[in-house]
Amino acid sequence: MMLTIKDKKRYSRHILLDEVGELGQQKLKNAHVLVIGCGGLGCPVLQYLAAAGIGQLGIIDDDRVDVSNLQRQILFTENHAGALKVEAAKEVLTRLNSQLKIETYPTRLSADNALDLFAKYDVIVEGSDSFSTKYLANDAAVLTNKPLVFGSIFKFEGQVSVFNYKNGPTYRCVYPEPVSEAEMPTCSEVGVLGILPGIIGMFQANEVLKIILDLGNVLSGKLLIYNSLEASQILLPFAKNEAIKISELIELDLSCTIPSIPEIDYSAYAEAKEIYFLVDVREQEEREHFSLGGLHIPLKELLANPQVLAAQENLVLYCASGKRSAVGVKALIEHFPLKKIVNLKGGVSAVIFTES
Repeated sequence: MMLTIKDKKRYSRHILLDEVGELGQQKLKNAHVLVIGCGGLGCPVLQYLAAAGIGQLGIIDDDRVDVSNLQRQILFTENHAGALKVEAAKEVLTRLNSQLKIETYPTRLSADNALDLFAKYDVIVEGSDSFSTKYLANDAAVLTNKPLVFGSIFKFEGQVSVFNYKNGPTYRCVYPEPVSEAEMPTCSEVGVLGILPGIIGMFQANEVLKIILDLGNVLSGKLLIYNSLEASQILLPFAKNEAIKISELIELDLSCTIPSIPEIDYSAYAEAKEIYFLVDVREQEEREHFSLGGLHIPLKELLANPQVLAAQENLVLYCASGKRSAVGVKALIEHFPLKKIVNLKGGVSAVIFTES
């Protein structure tokens, strides 16, 4: 697609750059970019790519907007609470740039859809908070020969890199061994500085433009680590591991370090909650934000002293997402093999959605 007169006016500051010009802006207009995750990282990535004139954006995410997202997920407002993130994002981005073509996928990335989906796009941006999704996206990018712009955040620190760029190093070259997601806390569990995903997301958007425009030094074979408290950046080089071969797409179950445990969904619990003893294993700050009630024992304290629940029967443990409480349930079952102990499926997040 050629640039229109409106395009030339809208993107005039790009076109004035000798390194971009009309030809570069036309490349952006013809580009197709898929963004995995419409959260803290995906929101700034989408906003800047839309403003930059990327012709077509794809957004895949099965989550809904929660008020706790608004501290960092800048595309959303209070009015979007409960809405699918992909649809809320499309609404906002279309108002920002009416010429955009946006495809939404209100589902999670899986081994069943990844290859077909990636084949439709030129560049893939990975902004999820799931390690299994990161490995899946990496492998699908390798199999479809697409560059993968990676970002991750934790509390005050973020990472950015570009994998599989011109057959370069991949995510598995940096992180060859998957880590159990049960062992890695999420933003809902440990928190994150709201500004941080904006910074890392802008780094990711910058890499996307560099790839499409063939400008500068793409972060291939380099891991950028940014610390927001120190305002410091470190570039760590890494090489491609030629021994790593990816020949098929396999969806990893990184929760497998926690054996299958008994669970109960919120509706079943609510119908018979008088027979259960509820235990909240979150931190105090989380409980103050929203609580289902019950006895409050942070997970670390519970694991250190499970005997505190020796007198209770029919235990139901809950946390933000069900991950930490699953760890607690496993530990209590081992300590009290004759007790009925179950996990509240999906944690507080599932409850809020059920009641909304």
